[in-house]
Amino acid sequence: MPRKTDSKNPADWLLIVESDLELLRQGIAHEWSFPMCRSKLAEAVEKISKAELIRTGWELEKTHDLERLRLELEERKSDLEPQFALLCDDLAEAYFTDRYPGFDLDDPDWPKLRGQLAQVEVLLAAVKGRL
Repeated sequence: MPRKTDSKNPADWLLIVESDLELLRQGIAHEWSFPMCRSKLAEAVEKISKAELIRTGWELEKTHDLERLRLELEERKSDLEPQFALLCDDLAEAYFTDRYPGFDLDDPDWPKLRGQLAQVEVLLAAVKGRL
């Protein structure tokens, strides 16, 4: 039976992230499509940060701006903000540059992306543990 999700429910944001990470784990392990993996990882960071913000009472905004979301975490004094900051610094531009033409593409850095995936997994577990 289909399940209705709710954008105001942080657990539903994490449910989608977990599904995305299944694909990302395989893509990164097999080094398939670096731009897709990196932009999808940035999207996972976006969704995890929204889950954490919604959990704290934040009114959902439709934005893909990782830096804006990081600032919201900082404003709410989230102890996870420093971990988000590291990922946001590296992935904020990739969300757009790897998905749309008109930008210079970076050479694939699979070891770095594997490390970022591990960081995302830690953040996911941390936020999930708070629900």
